[in-house]
Amino acid sequence: MKINVESGDITQQDAKAIIVNLFKDVKVPGGATGAVDAALEGGISALINEGEIKGKAGETVLVHTLGRMPSPRVIIAGLGKQDSFNLNVIRNLMGTALRRARMTGAKTVATIVHGAGIAGLETADCGQAIAEGALMGEYRFRKYKSVDDDPSFGEIETLTIVETDRRKLRAIERGVERGQTMAAAANLTRDMANEPGNELPPTEMAKRATKLCAQAGIECEVLDDAQLKKLGMGALLGVGAGSARKPRFVIMRYRGDRRTKKTLGLLGKGITFDSGGISIKPAAGMEAMKGDMSGGAAVIATMWALGKLKPRINVTGIVPMAENMPSGSATRPGDVLRAMNGKTIEVINTDAEGRLILADAICYARQEKLSPIVDVATLTGAMMIALGNRATGFFATDDTLAEQIASAGEKSGELMWRFPLIDEYREDLKSTIADIKNTGVRGGGAISAAKFLHFFAEDTPWAHIDMAGTDESNKDRGLWVKGSTGIPTRTLINFVLARAPRR
Repeated sequence: MKINVESGDITQQDAKAIIVNLFKDVKVPGGATGAVDAALEGGISALINEGEIKGKAGETVLVHTLGRMPSPRVIIAGLGKQDSFNLNVIRNLMGTALRRARMTGAKTVATIVHGAGIAGLETADCGQAIAEGALMGEYRFRKYKSVDDDPSFGEIETLTIVETDRRKLRAIERGVERGQTMAAAANLTRDMANEPGNELPPTEMAKRATKLCAQAGIECEVLDDAQLKKLGMGALLGVGAGSARKPRFVIMRYRGDRRTKKTLGLLGKGITFDSGGISIKPAAGMEAMKGDMSGGAAVIATMWALGKLKPRINVTGIVPMAENMPSGSATRPGDVLRAMNGKTIEVINTDAEGRLILADAICYARQEKLSPIVDVATLTGAMMIALGNRATGFFATDDTLAEQIASAGEKSGELMWRFPLIDEYREDLKSTIADIKNTGVRGGGAISAAKFLHFFAEDTPWAHIDMAGTDESNKDRGLWVKGSTGIPTRTLINFVLARAPRR
């Protein structure tokens, strides 16, 4: 979908659908919505008075113009209560409204600049939110559909953002440009996470990373299983031992500040399919485990976006990749693996594999002197139980780092909730035969998993994002669509951008 920005009057647009908005409980529409109401000879006001338009968040009401305007239809999108209005309302509005427009078969859509000047929102930020909501809300993964099973769902080709004040056009364009990059990165994450496991084994995922890095002008190095063995990455190799598809280890380097060697590390779990290994998962729902690499996909997409946005900061992205399968060569419960730093791990449960491959990734990041280190993973079912699918849990070793991650999530509309790194949970990971066990007791599983990773991070500033509950949506909702959400790609990008000095 192409996004244009132009000066004009929304009532004179000949797009096949136009989108305006309304706050909850507003009885007399103003601004652009008021102008459309006047063109429709009070049609919107009449529907408000009849109670058919309430302005609730997520509400979309379609009105046919019957020749009173060049566009044949108007969608009035609810903004909810004015005191709850923020950029994420704009994102969700655009996602919902464009899907409604798509159902009509509209190929061209026009909209106004939602939210500029309200609640102190900047025009550029509103333009960015419109682009993010539009491109993410319109996303669909149809790569393997040989027949379109719902022909009424066409493709919107053009979205035109119409602004009456010519002085604001450049700010809107800047916002849209950044929003397109942010949304494209999130959708790249979705593309990878939605792929079936047979189409995206470690070797193919590594190729995707290489291709995306080449597009963005970023250095990319891929280590094969022989190189991993030479480096002593026994934890990663142990996880991949049961699969005929060998592990890979991807290192992506973005150098945006040549004045310093200081480099931030982003690490992502890349389990391309997780059967649980010998500790095999139940059959019900196992198909969703194709998305167990979505943390790694988010890091790859983030690195691509940094190459496009070019912030003045150095970032290294690391993604260990493996397929966790049962076989005669698979790691068994009770086996002991040796991580890259020489520490030994007693494997209690082979389904707790994500933390194993991240252990080697953290060791490598520390060897490279990356700081801080932020790892991202669909790590524990415990986090899903704790927070459900609306908020993402994370841990951090210091308050400043935690505040930066929470702020980046808020800016992205991806709610991040900090969990405690309680030292006592480390006691449950003590092994009688190795340095550490890979699982503790059942209760507090997300915390004990974080403490396992903390054991390898040691004194390096470190944060761990466990997005097990938010990596996937079971239905269309605002800018989220059924399937992979792309979380926390935009949070990672905003986190990096906030740490980079302005050029």
